[in-house]
Amino acid sequence: MVTGRGGRELSEPDERWKGEGAPGRGVQTLHGQAMDNLRYIRETMERASSFTAVPGWGGVAIGMTAMAAAWLAAWVGGSGGLRVTGHRWMVIWWWELPLALAIGGLAMKRKARAVSLKLLSGPGRKFTLSLAPPLVAGAALSMALVRAGSHGVLPGVWLLLYGTGVVTGGAFSVRVVPVMGISFMGVGLLTLLLPVEWGNLLMAIGFGGIHILFGLIIARRHGG
Repeated sequence: MVTGRGGRELSEPDERWKGEGAPGRGVQTLHGQAMDNLRYIRETMERASSFTAVPGWGGVAIGMTAMAAAWLAAWVGGSGGLRVTGHRWMVIWWWELPLALAIGGLAMKRKARAVSLKLLSGPGRKFTLSLAPPLVAGAALSMALVRAGSHGVLPGVWLLLYGTGVVTGGAFSVRVVPVMGISFMGVGLLTLLLPVEWGNLLMAIGFGGIHILFGLIIARRHGG
């Protein structure tokens, strides 16, 4: 007991307000729980709004077929290593395109089924609609360049526009996908600046190496 003014006895603070039961501590605990709940809700919404069916192992497979295509192209028009001359070697890469699309499509469909995600609705639809325009533009531009006889710029155009599609589509996917797209764009820009003979080698680095590297990262962090 404590004696106050006028001799009145004042009781000491109730024990229940001490320690962990103090009002300030309780408010802090509630605040921490609220922040944890908000963080969980935000992460859940991000996952729900992101297209997570980008295939990791499918990307690795695409990269391996691209490496094989680069080797065959070097055999067709090789001038030492993976460097090439002329434009006959590009036929190999024309055949690689439908093979890569088939592998990517099947791997994406398989992963989407595994995570119960629809490819053409919600995030999947946004991803597809954002990825497709640069690829369509690349196909149209490629035909125009072939007709004009400007075969030498095709490798750089392919890498640059493919990377653009991956960046725009990746805006609705996991964070590593836009980074992969920027990497393709960087290699594509370098390809446009270097001599034509380096086109096959740089496509091996881009379509082969980048796909394998980021495919492994995606498979490890986000599954299949």
